[in-house]
Amino acid sequence: MVRDDLYIAVPSFFRCPISLEVMKSPVSLCTGVTYDRTSIQRWLDDGNNTCPATMQVLHTKDFVPNRTLHRLIQIWSDSLRPHRVDSVDSDSPSSPSKLPARDQVSDLIQCMDSEPSSLDSLSKIARFARESDENRKFLASSDGFMSLLVDFIGGGDNAVDGPQIGVLEQAVTIIHLLLDDEIQGREELMRWMLKKTGRDCLASLLVVLQQGSADARIASARILESIAVNAEAKFLISEKDGLLSELLKLTGPEKDPTLIEAGLSCLIAVSTPRRVKVRLVHLGAVKWLSKLLGDPNSATSTIEKVLKVLEMASSVKEGRAKICEDGKCVAGIVQRLLKVSGAAMEHAVTILWSVCYLFKERAAQEAVAKANGLTKILLLMQSNCSPAVRQMSADLLKIFRVNSKSVISCYDTKTTHIMPF
Repeated sequence: MVRDDLYIAVPSFFRCPISLEVMKSPVSLCTGVTYDRTSIQRWLDDGNNTCPATMQVLHTKDFVPNRTLHRLIQIWSDSLRPHRVDSVDSDSPSSPSKLPARDQVSDLIQCMDSEPSSLDSLSKIARFARESDENRKFLASSDGFMSLLVDFIGGGDNAVDGPQIGVLEQAVTIIHLLLDDEIQGREELMRWMLKKTGRDCLASLLVVLQQGSADARIASARILESIAVNAEAKFLISEKDGLLSELLKLTGPEKDPTLIEAGLSCLIAVSTPRRVKVRLVHLGAVKWLSKLLGDPNSATSTIEKVLKVLEMASSVKEGRAKICEDGKCVAGIVQRLLKVSGAAMEHAVTILWSVCYLFKERAAQEAVAKANGLTKILLLMQSNCSPAVRQMSADLLKIFRVNSKSVISCYDTKTTHIMPF
């Protein structure tokens, strides 16, 4: 550390034993040795189970903030720089819209580790993050900041009593802002949020989904989508009691369109394993999504996502049964075969091909016929569809005992009437 071109002697116990730099967020292992949070977290994430300084085997990998040492380092650090007139203390309630400077934000981050985070502090950081991509990169590069946020959201105390919802909303918003531009690594965040013992981040995200504002619920859903990077993460998320059902509730037709799409995107990300699909079906997803499918006000992107979730459901026996039981669902899928988008068309054809052709569900075949599905499939085959869609359409025509070549050759493209042959 340098001040006015003079080298300053650093007390040895202020340095991290791993990085040898002054600790920004000192934490202590069960051995009593203190390290900088970022350095020891990296050591443990690499699979090590020993204390780097003593090489003792750790009976637990949990660590606790060394607040006393943090305060000493803070006092020492403050003594090396002149007092700034724009310090955090100078912020007055009368100017809440003033954007905090980087030095102020750094101070707020430093304080997060030694004192409970306040709504005001997190609101300032969130406002700073919203301002620009450069600000978000600054926050992401602040050593230990994301880990601090995750610790706060999933801390043991929070899981019992829970911080006030406003504070949780701000913390979730900040994490989402850093994820939104892919500044923060998703796999790293997943490890922090799901794999470290003593944390229950999913419980806090569930609270936000249940009680938070629309923006905070969108942020929570997108965080869950981001950390669903592998099968293990998907299982942990889907098996958290109440979480899948809350995500499903986000997709109600009366909800905000952005909220609906956030919920659907998260369900798509989480529901790739078979076990999760079955669980989602048992929660009533098919009936819930059928309402969205029939809503004339649903946006194209929403319909695409609804059909994608239903396509995933159709890949399991339980899902096919529910789709066949719900005549409105099949009719809605047929209705969306055309005039939506290429993606929607592919999802819809895949669902019908799965239930009608691959698994030959009689109830679904009757529902398709009743909804004038044959005519739409014929029109679809004359469109500029992909080879896969064309083949599935041909397979569906076989099911309805129609020789596709004969029908198409005498099909009048100017009308939807099928000519006799």
